[in-house]
Amino acid sequence: MTRFTDRIVLVTGSGRGIGRELALRFAREGADLVVNFFRNREPAEETAAAIRALGRQALVVKANVGDLDDLARLYDEIEAAYGGLDVLVHNAASGYNRPALEQRPKGWEWTMNINARSLLFGAQHATRLMEGRGGGAIVAISSLGSIRVMEEYVVVGTSKAALEALVRYLGVELAPRHIRVNAVSPGVVRTDALEHFATFRDEGQALIDEVLAQTPAGRLCTPEDVADVVTYLCTDEAALICGQTIVVDGGYSLLAR
Repeated sequence: MTRFTDRIVLVTGSGRGIGRELALRFAREGADLVVNFFRNREPAEETAAAIRALGRQALVVKANVGDLDDLARLYDEIEAAYGGLDVLVHNAASGYNRPALEQRPKGWEWTMNINARSLLFGAQHATRLMEGRGGGAIVAISSLGSIRVMEEYVVVGTSKAALEALVRYLGVELAPRHIRVNAVSPGVVRTDALEHFATFRDEGQALIDEVLAQTPAGRLCTPEDVADVVTYLCTDEAALICGQTIVVDGGYSLLAR
């Protein structure tokens, strides 16, 4: 499939997990990539090497998207290397998992800046680069914690709720510019990110089994499932999907418990 031949795609936080799968999927479908990381260069370089092995270009940029100067530099490097941008996948995320009464201002600011603020100001930069190419697509990766209460997830969940609100506002404002904005909210995906949850560290497979038992589709969401929906939202077939959050969880979140 070559739905994205010669398109330029930025996936933030694309060194590992869902971000890596998203970057590779776009490359398999013909895109040239910007691989973004903040702390760990090695996985990002491995992702870039896999993209180049597919015959596509990969620009690796270290940037903390929660820092406004770093964010601006990221887009400056994209413009210098590629001259424009077609797709932004806002995937990078971070946060402090603690009970609400134990949260601190630093954790709040860190989490909100990386997860939500960077979408707003990243979209400003991306719009400038997309308009010269006739438009584009922005997809943000959200979480069920935006609408459901999860253990020690108050700050991350709040940041994801803000992200989904931004998607609605950006969707309406950017549609006349031929830039569609949407979000994808996966269910439980078995990646390294699960290790940040105390319950998973303590119970591991038992927790996975419980989620599986309560998922009508009978299996967990995978990075490939997320990539299926994200890439679709970036195609012309999805042109009238505007400002929406698509839940990909096999029906898990639909059941009252």
